[in-house]
Amino acid sequence: MGLRDAFVDLVLGGVCAGCGVPGPAICGGCRAELSAAVPFTAWPDPVPAGLPVPTATAPYAGALRKVILAHKEDAHYALARPLGEVLASAVRAGLGTRRAAWLCPVPSTRTAVRKRGHDPLRRLVSAAVQELRRDGYDVRLADALTVVRRPADQAGLSAEQRAANLAGAFAARSRWAERLTDQPVLLVDDVLTTGSTLVEAARALSLRGIPVLGCAVVAATPRRTASGS
Repeated sequence: MGLRDAFVDLVLGGVCAGCGVPGPAICGGCRAELSAAVPFTAWPDPVPAGLPVPTATAPYAGALRKVILAHKEDAHYALARPLGEVLASAVRAGLGTRRAAWLCPVPSTRTAVRKRGHDPLRRLVSAAVQELRRDGYDVRLADALTVVRRPADQAGLSAEQRAANLAGAFAARSRWAERLTDQPVLLVDDVLTTGSTLVEAARALSLRGIPVLGCAVVAATPRRTASGS
């Protein structure tokens, strides 16, 4: 738990980000709900060309949606660990029988990081890596992508508009190109909506000869066609 969260819980009295009941940042009931989620293949509808197989742990709704937003927008750092565990479930499912991989997060713009006061996705991936390594997986975080063109706000854009907005937004870091050659790489993000962000991230890696096994996300929006589990 971060110092800010500890102060809120101790002095002001905390509430669960998922259901609002007084207590810790996430209550036992909401944490159990997150832990019980079963990963699924989360193809968006329509499926954008070039999207590696996406695996999500749960739909982007209910308590999970509130917890993601509280961590991301309100900097409730104590939520990183439970959300990292949820992401780890998607990674396990996405890897199948593999036990090793590099996890490459979709990068945030510097402006977004400054505004939020932290990099929420990178924090989640770090938590997921710790969880998976405790479980015997050889996984590591790869900061292989960077933002080279700041896209406009994605809110309210159609799938086609999102794809156009993100075109050319990311690039692979040169120092990672050789390191990740012939290595298993999973792209990771917090929420899958249309898939446009992950397509562009995969394209940026492929241009440097880095193949992507698939994508792992915490949650997928309801506008998708689920196949498998």
